Amino acid sequence: MESPSEKMELLPAIEIETAPNPDSSVIWLHGLGADGHDFEPVVPELGLDGLAIRFVFPHAPTMPVTINGGMVMRAWYDVTDNAIRREDERGVRASQARVEALIAREAGRGIAPSRLVLAGFSQGGAVALHTAVRRAAPLAGIMALSTYLPLADRAAGEAHAASRGVPVFMAHGSGDPVIPIARAVSSRDALTALGFQVEWHQYSMPHSVSPGEIQDIGVWLRRVLRPAQT
Repeated sequence: MESPSEKMELLPAIEIETAPNPDSSVIWLHGLGADGHDFEPVVPELGLDGLAIRFVFPHAPTMPVTINGGMVMRAWYDVTDNAIRREDERGVRASQARVEALIAREAGRGIAPSRLVLAGFSQGGAVALHTAVRRAAPLAGIMALSTYLPLADRAAGEAHAASRGVPVFMAHGSGDPVIPIARAVSSRDALTALGFQVEWHQYSMPHSVSPGEIQDIGVWLRRVLRPAQT
């Protein structure tokens, strides 16, 4: 019997392969109002020579976003206030199903979950964290950039024991005006308490990505996606 994620129509996505016949994948979710092109230019800057990785940059669906006066834009879920205190639970869980469909497609192309990193920036990072901690088949890692753990009060009850211990790269800007660093720190602590191996990075930057962060991401990806020894 097909799972709901297998029946769901796949989101359109940009794909970049660092070498032919990739043996691992990174699904990277963009932030609110952006699209899959947002982090496409970062790939050549990661220093992944010698690794065959497929990067998948999906485009989120378009929807009216309350915080922006109902303007229709690409979003993983609705946002109702500047502090992002009230998450759109229905939207978060719908995006979880869409991401699971992408993970299932990678499995169908020969990439096991243990060779896949789920990444995201801001709202996309929130969906990445929400999805990854609930998986019965653990991933190679989670990359959470300038983001937080949504539905945090549900995480302890819904996190799957099999995924605890998965490495997490979590990075945030000390001057982030969109998602205060205090919220990222509390999310980091919640993930650590659940048993995830959080590698925390803090940078002097706003709600963005810095050159030093890109370098650190490359180091981390080379570690969690290094080819299996034969």
